[in-house]
Amino acid sequence: MPLLHIENITRSFGSTRALAGADFSMERGEIVALMGANGAGKSTLVKILSGVLPADGGMVSLDGRAFAPRSPAEAARAGVVTVHQSTDLVGAAGLTVADALLLNRFADRSTPFFVSRAGIRRAAQAMLDAAGFSLPLDRDFGDLASADRQLVAIARALANRADLLILDEPTASLSGEESRRLFDILLRLRQKGLAILYISHRTADLEAIADRALVMRGGRVVGTFSRPIDFSSAIETMIGRRLDAARPDARPATGPVIFEMHNARLLPTGAPFDLSLHEGEVVAVTGVLGAGKSRLLQAIFGVAALAGGQMFLDGRPYRPKRPAGAIAAGVAMAAEDRHRSSLMPPAWPGNSLSATISLPHLAKWYPHGFLVGGRERREAEQAITRLGIKAAGPLASVWSLSGGNQQKAVIARWEAEPSRLLLLDEPFQGVDVGARHDIIRAIRARSDRATLIATSDPEEAYEVADRILVIDRHVLRPAADGAALSSAIQGISA
Repeated sequence: MPLLHIENITRSFGSTRALAGADFSMERGEIVALMGANGAGKSTLVKILSGVLPADGGMVSLDGRAFAPRSPAEAARAGVVTVHQSTDLVGAAGLTVADALLLNRFADRSTPFFVSRAGIRRAAQAMLDAAGFSLPLDRDFGDLASADRQLVAIARALANRADLLILDEPTASLSGEESRRLFDILLRLRQKGLAILYISHRTADLEAIADRALVMRGGRVVGTFSRPIDFSSAIETMIGRRLDAARPDARPATGPVIFEMHNARLLPTGAPFDLSLHEGEVVAVTGVLGAGKSRLLQAIFGVAALAGGQMFLDGRPYRPKRPAGAIAAGVAMAAEDRHRSSLMPPAWPGNSLSATISLPHLAKWYPHGFLVGGRERREAEQAITRLGIKAAGPLASVWSLSGGNQQKAVIARWEAEPSRLLLLDEPFQGVDVGARHDIIRAIRARSDRATLIATSDPEEAYEVADRILVIDRHVLRPAADGAALSSAIQGISA
């Protein structure tokens, strides 16, 4: 008898059918990869299994019993624990890491009303030790980077006694070393009989741990691939077409220089470096977690200050003190965590696709304060066509879109107005192969600006960029084509 059995599950949102009769089973002690393009139904299926949404039809059984949880807490009590891609609900500013680790226990009525700080730290440290992670227990959760927030979420999930663990893009913000530690933990848990449903767009992750892969398209499971997994065939099944050559033809930097950094230092103790970006050029910066990728983009966008050196935009001195000054000068940026930095909260007005695109341009588009919805709708309609955004229409809530389509909306925001320099921090995080191709095509279609992309995935850098730079200890270094580039990429991936 399988641990989990799903038969003919359906779920619709208005006229949109997210699940159209999905079927599959999982055994104990098995790691199953769930693959699919954004909008294929993966997130909806996970929400049904984790108690966030009910199914419209079909049947789910867990260990031979009907399973239809009405909340994540009920799902967890039944033995199904989910770690979502977004970590916004894992903790909040003002809580320590130890507090965030023990939030579930604080909500348990069996927990004593009075608990000591020392007792909280001991319990939290035991959770981290069991997971194999190292985190500063007394640090404010609000100050943690995305990777550390993800570690808190995973450690807390592993502390639950679960039969089925669902992981949604768990390594999207983790370094190579942290990912390997997580894989070791998951393989040990598998040996103990835990079933793991693993959702990721990174084939390297799936190759490392998956026993088999299920491919979803159009709300159904359309392919099953056993180990050793033929990922080329799996991806072609996922997107419904053959893969094009991944590496674009690198374009020579023949256009005028748009942006320069001279003797720049990101940290007071860091070595100086130079950077030049040409019109029409796409440059990727890659490196290990914490190497300085985000810091570089933040310094250019006016979020963080340079520790030294000069910047020039179109030959003129450029030193923004805040993002508004950067935007006014023609510099745009999509930050790493779109949920925290680019999207209005679900309960707030202005969370539609059209409002998401227009948000930073309101003062320019409506200088007298009178909003006219026509322009917003036109821009959204053009973005839907240009980027292939799968949405019910311009007024659809951006939170109803899949992760890849949300990211397309963020990119469309900065496509709506001309810019001289576009900064993209981890633009493919949680984005499937098909959506990534659409985004890359849109990025490379523009010849009137320079684009600087920060990515922790060398494969993504290789796929999108005309030129690749490696950042190490907050210092930029060129990575030439051929052997030098291969060596740099292997060094980052190791």
